[in-house]
Amino acid sequence: MSIRPATPSDVPAILELIKDLAVYEKAPDAVKSTAENLHEALFGADPKVFAHVVDVDSKIVGIAIWFLNYSTWMGTHGIYLEDLYVNPAFRGQGYGMNLLKTLAQICVERGYSRLQWWVLDWNEPAINFYKSLGAVPMDEWTVFRVDGEALQKLGTSTK
Repeated sequence: MSIRPATPSDVPAILELIKDLAVYEKAPDAVKSTAENLHEALFGADPKVFAHVVDVDSKIVGIAIWFLNYSTWMGTHGIYLEDLYVNPAFRGQGYGMNLLKTLAQICVERGYSRLQWWVLDWNEPAINFYKSLGAVPMDEWTVFRVDGEALQKLGTSTK
């Protein structure tokens, strides 16, 4: 087993794990990403998204997809973990923990002030796992999103 940065040849396996995650999160039709746009995001001329994979005997069985955020209060970058997923057949072997450790090590090495992510409120196994690592739920914050028609309307409205 190795945790390593993703390579272009990993893109098909990464996309399959993203789709598996969507099924797990009860949104099987939500993934619109393609191998092409995922490849461009991760490996294009100026990537803004990064990925680490769990490689077991040349099979990708887990992913951590992340990007940088920034804390104005701390004055430093941090890592926002967009997706953490390990194939269910490979859970309980420390792969998720090692992915998080890898991202935490990147934070420490680069002087980033935090590693953060969202978790669905019904996902008790993940919540308990994250709490066991010392992660703290940010219950006092409410997540907002503008997308779809509302985003189009906001983005095309005149001042």
